[in-house]
Amino acid sequence: MSSTVSTVSASSASPRQRWTGLAVLVLAVTVVALDATVLSLAIPSISETLSPSGTQLLWIGDSYSFVLAGLLVSMGALSDRIGRKKLLLIGAAAFGAASLLAAYAPSAGWLILARALLGVAGATIMPSTLSLIRGLFPDDRERATAIGIWGAAATAGAALGPVVGGVLLEHFWWGSVFLLNIPVLLLLLVFGAWLLPESKDPEPGRWDMLSVALSLAGVIGTVYAIKEAAAHGVARWDVPVALVLGVAALTVFVRRQLRLETPLLDVRLFRDRRFTAAVLASLIALIGLSGVVFVTSQYLQLVRGYEPLRAGLAELPAFVGAVVGGLLTARLVRRTGARAALTGCLLVMGLGVGVLGWLQQDTTYLLLAASFLLVGTAEGVVYTLGADLVLSAAPADKAGAASAVSETAYELGTALGIALVGSVVGSIYAGGLVVPAGTDPAAAARAGESLGAAVETAHGLPQGVAEPLLASARESFVHGMNSAGLLAAVLLVGAAAMAWRLLRGLDGKGTSDAPVEVPAPEKPETVDA
Repeated sequence: MSSTVSTVSASSASPRQRWTGLAVLVLAVTVVALDATVLSLAIPSISETLSPSGTQLLWIGDSYSFVLAGLLVSMGALSDRIGRKKLLLIGAAAFGAASLLAAYAPSAGWLILARALLGVAGATIMPSTLSLIRGLFPDDRERATAIGIWGAAATAGAALGPVVGGVLLEHFWWGSVFLLNIPVLLLLLVFGAWLLPESKDPEPGRWDMLSVALSLAGVIGTVYAIKEAAAHGVARWDVPVALVLGVAALTVFVRRQLRLETPLLDVRLFRDRRFTAAVLASLIALIGLSGVVFVTSQYLQLVRGYEPLRAGLAELPAFVGAVVGGLLTARLVRRTGARAALTGCLLVMGLGVGVLGWLQQDTTYLLLAASFLLVGTAEGVVYTLGADLVLSAAPADKAGAASAVSETAYELGTALGIALVGSVVGSIYAGGLVVPAGTDPAAAARAGESLGAAVETAHGLPQGVAEPLLASARESFVHGMNSAGLLAAVLLVGAAAMAWRLLRGLDGKGTSDAPVEVPAPEKPETVDA
């Protein structure tokens, strides 16, 4: 990277530099997205090895996304200030170190901590990738294609996670799913330093630490309250306290951004209906998708008895669909318009997720495969189109912060999906579980925590007690999954109605037919060749 910083047009990058740079960014976003779901098939193995409680099991799944979501806006703004390439490379190195800690975590608590540190590192990577695309591809048509490829990588990475996890778990211990990150990150560091141009806001202003603290406290406090309320109700004192503190922190954060000369996040971006619709659609879509992935991975292994590799391959249609959806987004929008594409795909996702409402222990796999294919393809379009709408609505010099809002919606949706859907399934499971008479009280309590715990507990019980316990546990889990699938489908239909209303008046290219009000004139990018 040159030590001399000059202000030039982003279009000065050669076509070769732009597309090879995109390849590096695709590598980065894939590893972060993969890490969000690669652990799903390892849950039974982790339950057996580390013996986490039901609550710890949920935190192992969602601590990564909670912390990532809480820091994305702050890190997006930081990338605008210190340089998007620089922060991307720092984050990649930190991600590798946290992956090592997660792989060799000696207890559930250490694994939760390692996952949280992965979230901190991931927060530095995700907004940098999307904002660098904005700088590399100033042409609208080229940028739409580049975002399509980037979106395919992100959604495919998340969908491919269970497949990769299944392959590794077939031959190695659960920590291997984290060691996979190391060689990929080494490639990212080498080729990123060589191929990517640096870009940042030439007049970034001060990085407000109080805003950073408020955004982190607001997101984590609010999400924690929702998660615990879904799991245990609102009677516990920490639930309303966390909710009040979280909402208060977010309120103060918004008011502070409106007063600051150079805000961490310009909340006036939400005046643009494209921006608001894209963010909300991404958030709700991921609530439905991530929750479904979380429970179906357990369903395939613990209910249907699939080995990890077979379970990963069973989810492969979602990966194929995600790739196809991301790559076809630009063409679909040109033919149907942004409004029809976004709302239509949200409805398709709702249909695919709703299928789980009728799934039973012996339902043919073809129905499940069709559901995975529908959901994956539609999510590929929703995620890619949402990112494009966000970048189109934001000034170029604020691309990092705007991209961070899009990624925050994605990660917050992932965390909320695991928390809400997982909590619904857990609550119905615990309420419907019938423990055979004569079962040791400690074993009964352990079996009531989760399906994985019930399977582990049954291994140490006599066959006459273990078999009815497993039968009841599997039946209760399927009932919970049915309810969660229908709930997620309703959310997605509601998101489609919201997007249709917000995007009225948009033309076929996804741009408004009225002038878009932005808070400040666009400033030139600062680029190191």
